[in-house]
Amino acid sequence: MDIKNFTSAIAQIAEEKGIPSERVIESIETAIAAAYKKDYGKKGQLIKAKLNPETGEAKFWQVKSVVSGDMIYSEEELEKLKPAFAPASAKASAGKEAMAGKEKKKEAEEEKKVRFNPEKHIMVEEAKKIKKGIKPGEELEIALETREDYGRIAAQTAKQVILQKIREAERETIFEEYKSKEGEIVSGIVQRIEGRNVFIDIGKTLGILPREEQVFGEFYRPGQRLKFYILKVEETPRGPVILLSRAYPKLISKLFELEVPEISQGQVEIKSIAREPGSRSKIAVESKAEGVDPIGSAVGQKGTRVMAVINELGGEKVDIIEYSDNSEEFISNALSPAKVLEVKIMPRNKALCLVPEDQLSLAIGKDGQNVRLAAKLTGWKIDVRAPGKEAEEVEEGEKVEKEKEEKKEAKKKEKKEKKEKKKPASAPASAKASAGKEASASGQTKSAGKKEKAKK
Repeated sequence: MDIKNFTSAIAQIAEEKGIPSERVIESIETAIAAAYKKDYGKKGQLIKAKLNPETGEAKFWQVKSVVSGDMIYSEEELEKLKPAFAPASAKASAGKEAMAGKEKKKEAEEEKKVRFNPEKHIMVEEAKKIKKGIKPGEELEIALETREDYGRIAAQTAKQVILQKIREAERETIFEEYKSKEGEIVSGIVQRIEGRNVFIDIGKTLGILPREEQVFGEFYRPGQRLKFYILKVEETPRGPVILLSRAYPKLISKLFELEVPEISQGQVEIKSIAREPGSRSKIAVESKAEGVDPIGSAVGQKGTRVMAVINELGGEKVDIIEYSDNSEEFISNALSPAKVLEVKIMPRNKALCLVPEDQLSLAIGKDGQNVRLAAKLTGWKIDVRAPGKEAEEVEEGEKVEKEKEEKKEAKKKEKKEKKEKKKPASAPASAKASAGKEASASGQTKSAGKKEKAKK
């Protein structure tokens, strides 16, 4: 064997597939063991191989499990278990679910036992002769003669094992890598579009952008480079599935982290995000360091930072608002660019915002978008009104609430009355039944008396 070519081939495979060279060597060892078993082993044997990549030498061992007498089935137990290995029809006819609890417990205990196979198992007494101090449950490795000549079928088996093991190792490394990146953004190229799903080349594998996570009105074409949010990474029999998103709100915060050093360093924090993908977003920022302007740092010089985020989002508008612990101030800021005269905090998490008449349409926004995003951002139910009508509207609101409460109370009373009516009706039912029985009994006695008189 040419060791230089062999080691360079291992290094090349490891680099191309992105897996450690140790995993490649492990897969080769498994393949050599499979080839050895194919040509020189027996059915049921477990063969282990160890390859030295420096010298190219391979050593082989047969692995046997050490068992004691109580760990294997006796001949009597095997005879009892014979019906269990009978065909399904025979099982069904022999005993249809006729097992008691004790028998099930016995079966559970017997499941721990194994059928002794000389190729797989070795008794403790014999194992101690080979290796002193070995205990039941451990594995004993018995050295085998090294072979160098293998047939065509064994070589083909080894090839298939190597390909399979390398594929499994590649899947594992991809899953682990992207699982650690869950919740981050990744740059990818649109590869193809199949139905409603868009497949994105994100480097070592393909990510899926489902229809639900696509931005309405955004078109994707092959070769287009975009940034995506890694929403979820799932492991499936066919390999890892990476779900991407362009509509998730945290995509905006991650884009700002890339563009704004103050946010990535923790000097400015994004407190909350409200987004309608493809249309408009609002973010609330707060300064964590003295002398740092949160809005100025997010906007950047001449708006360069925020424009970079807007361009990445395909022209989606982004409003940057200063966060405040004071609810009234925060709600007022959230309704920007409209100017708010006064904010009144109402019960049940409601807020009444008084806005000049000329600012009313601006505060509400197109189709109520501005006030809707402000409500999502702050977590308050916001009601925008003009200054002259707020008293009447508040009174109307109070009346509506009172009416609702009165209706609820009326419904409760009705339910109570119905229950009270049902109780006396149900209670005397037994009494009625007993009274009926007594009446029937008395009727029977009377009829009996009449019969006796007639006889006389």
